[in-house]
Amino acid sequence: MSETTVPELPQELWRAGKLELAHGVTQLLQVLRVASAALGKYLAEVESRGAEDLFGYGSASRWFADVARISHGDAKEVVNRALALNPFPEVGGGATVFAPATAAAAEDGELGDQHIDLILDVLRKVPAEERDGADKILAELARHAGPKEIAEAGADLLAHLDPDGNEPKDEPEPAPPRREVFVQRRKDGFWKLSGLLDPETGARTAAALEAHAARRPVDEFGQADHRTMPQRYGDAWADLLDLAVACPDQPGTSGYRTLVHVTIGLEALKTGLGTACLDFVGTITAREARLAACDCLMIPVVLGAAGEPLDVGRMRRFVTPGQRRALNIRDGGCAFPGCHRAPKHCHAHHIRHWADGGPTDLRNLVLLCGFHHRLVHHDDWQVRMAPDGIPEFIPPQYLDPLRHPRRNLLHRVVT
Repeated sequence: MSETTVPELPQELWRAGKLELAHGVTQLLQVLRVASAALGKYLAEVESRGAEDLFGYGSASRWFADVARISHGDAKEVVNRALALNPFPEVGGGATVFAPATAAAAEDGELGDQHIDLILDVLRKVPAEERDGADKILAELARHAGPKEIAEAGADLLAHLDPDGNEPKDEPEPAPPRREVFVQRRKDGFWKLSGLLDPETGARTAAALEAHAARRPVDEFGQADHRTMPQRYGDAWADLLDLAVACPDQPGTSGYRTLVHVTIGLEALKTGLGTACLDFVGTITAREARLAACDCLMIPVVLGAAGEPLDVGRMRRFVTPGQRRALNIRDGGCAFPGCHRAPKHCHAHHIRHWADGGPTDLRNLVLLCGFHHRLVHHDDWQVRMAPDGIPEFIPPQYLDPLRHPRRNLLHRVVT
């Protein structure tokens, strides 16, 4: 077990800088995980000796529930986790560990309970002869990956056991459609959406919104999703519109995500100061226009001193359909570490923005979902292309003082 000490708290925590706060959180998190692994050793020992002989309880979980003042259900989860990660005597003599690689990573303080439970859930479904290999793969991945990546990798491993999956169910006959939708623009520029849908369309709408409105899991960088349910549904609606607009048969847009009329000078677009008109929707900031311009149709509009349009340029496509297909194959989805979003939910981001002279070629493009696209444009994250042609992300110093480059392993095939 690696040595881990509790970091000393500053006398006045409010004076601490962001690096000191980040380091304190990461160190304390490791202390908690190492302590949890050590607690598991004690509980496994109590179970192996017999809680009834030691303390008069029928099981270690019953005893631990009283000691920890928690419910028996929660105590049983802790004990079961401990039994899987520690040697337990067998009937014929000797002792084995169900998941030795996961246990080693847990003792190092690299895994939390959520990581461990996901791995154990997969290993319990894997044949015994293949369990050790799966344990090593998932434990090594979990040392630097989030729960979503672990779940996806586990699903890939289990898919080899049941490649056909479950049989599809027959869809019920749809009810006669009755659909009404009202869209009204308010004086403040926002739009009010209301309507009435028939049962089938309503169910499909709810399912689509729920699928796109799932809360983003807390990843290894500590980025939590604090959106309310209505906010997540609003973002899901925007994602569905992006998917519809990106369809090649879509009338008016021909599959192009955004049509931007730039009504500011080039220098203002470079600095992100000013305003722009996003088609006929209204005024947006130059920073938002800069983000939208990564993957769009652009029509430059040159304005005179009085604001009158002097020249409207030709429509220019910044990312070609061929480049987009190549990006989908190379990145497999959002390239940000730990993100699971598929290519259809992603924008083509210029690593060096086109307004700054960046070329529109594959070495300067990377797929990013809407959330991480905004994060890269607004935060201290940096993107670069590695020598092997795969995009890498350099975290802010407050997340990693040494700023080690990271990649998204979720879209890579687990071997």
